[in-house]
Order: sequence, then structure tokens, then C-alpha cells
Amino acid sequence: MSKLKTAKQMERHLKGMSNHYRIEILLTVAENPNITLDRITELIGANEKTLSEHSRRLVAAGLINKQYQGRFVEHTLSPYGKTFVSFLRSFQHSI
Repeated sequence: MSKLKTAKQMERHLKGMSNHYRIEILLTVAENPNITLDRITELIGANEKTLSEHSRRLVAAGLINKQYQGRFVEHTLSPYGKTFVSFLRSFQHSI
């Protein structure tokens, strides 16, 4: 049986995605597994330093994972990130 998350644990995840750039990054990573920050920047069209900081916060919140591949860093969704993307997509299509 899985243990229920505390309110504080849930807050960490919710705060982690509480920015429009972070939401865009989550949705972009969901559509493009193993995507680099350069490619995220191209697709979203924002400053690389801004998106780098937001991706760092998503990692700290446990929503995305980074894996180093040479001089590049690939981004993938964590299991919690997948749950949040599912929520975001259903919320996006709700009335």
C-alpha cells in the first residue's frame, strides 16, 4: 500500500510548477523526451538563462530529471512530472 503524501510534500510539487514558463517546459518535455535546454529554448522562445533557472526549479521539485550526455543535458519527466502533465492536459481542456 502506498503512503499518502503530506500537505508539505504536495506543496513542493505544486510550487514547482507554479509559473507559466515551468508549465510550458513540462509540456514541452512531455512532447519531446530527452530534449536539451537549447531545444526547449527554441520551442518556447524565451531567454536561455530564464528557462535554465525554471528547469532547475522543476528538478528541485522532483518534476523533471536531467541526465548529462557529453556536453549536453537531456531532460525527461519524472513519474511525478508525468502525473502533473496529465493533470495539466485535463485542466487545459476543461471548461
